Order: sequence, then C-alpha cells, then structure tokens
Amino acid sequence: MSILNIKEIMEIIPHRQPFLLLDQVLELEAGVKAVGKKCVTYNEPFFAGHFPEEPVMPGVLIIEALAQTGAVALLSLPELKGKIAYFAAINNAKFKGKVLPGDVLILETEIVKRKGPIGIGMAKALVDGKVVVQAELTFAIGSSKEI
Repeated sequence: MSILNIKEIMEIIPHRQPFLLLDQVLELEAGVKAVGKKCVTYNEPFFAGHFPEEPVMPGVLIIEALAQTGAVALLSLPELKGKIAYFAAINNAKFKGKVLPGDVLILETEIVKRKGPIGIGMAKALVDGKVVVQAELTFAIGSSKEI
C-alpha cells in the first residue's frame, strides 16, 4: 500500500519523466524518513545505451532515486513546501549489486542531521531484501532562484 502515488510525489518534488525515479512512497515521516519504490522496466530510457547487450541501471541513477526519496522526506515538512532539495554531496557510496530490468527497488533515506538549509541522509537501495547501493547524501534546501 502506498502513502503517496506518483501524482502526489510530483506535488512535492519538481522532477518529471524521464527523470522522476520514484513510482510510490510506501512510508513517510516528514523531515525524518521516506521509503520509496521504483519498478525498473526494460523500457527505461537509459537501458538503450547502458548496456545494449546487458542492461544495467546506472549506479548514479540509483543514487538519484535515493536522493529523490530523501527530498520527499524533507520537502514534506510544511515549512519547506515549494522548495527544492539540491545535491550538496555524496559520501561513502558503495555499489554492491546490479539493478536489472524487472527488479523492484526499495529506496530508504533517513535524514540523520539538519542544520538550517542543509540536511544529511543515510540512504540505501534494496532489491529482494539485499542492499545494492548505500550512501550518505547531503541536501541543500533552496529555491530555483537562489542557485
């Protein structure tokens, strides 16, 4: 059961197809944590070139999906409505497995620290209960006019 569907996600974050990498939000504690879901299909535009003979979801896009999940957690706070969560840093990223067409990615991002417009999240992506990517993500909250 989803807490937020794709339309509701698009009301919180500015991403759109083909760059919206969240299908649903399964759990949400505003400002603290979000758990998202991405059903990876063979029709994803990146599979045409990565790689034609062995399609693998690029690790950077898995990190982006985790960041979008964290952005939903942060921007669900009433005081941050209408803002944008920009990447400020990616630290300690580890890629532990491939993500292939047909996989269902579970994306978990927990905001562990917030000071002013900066937030730090611990993120992990899982397929079939196994961690395939983990990273520490730093967010800078702002508006499109500030950057």
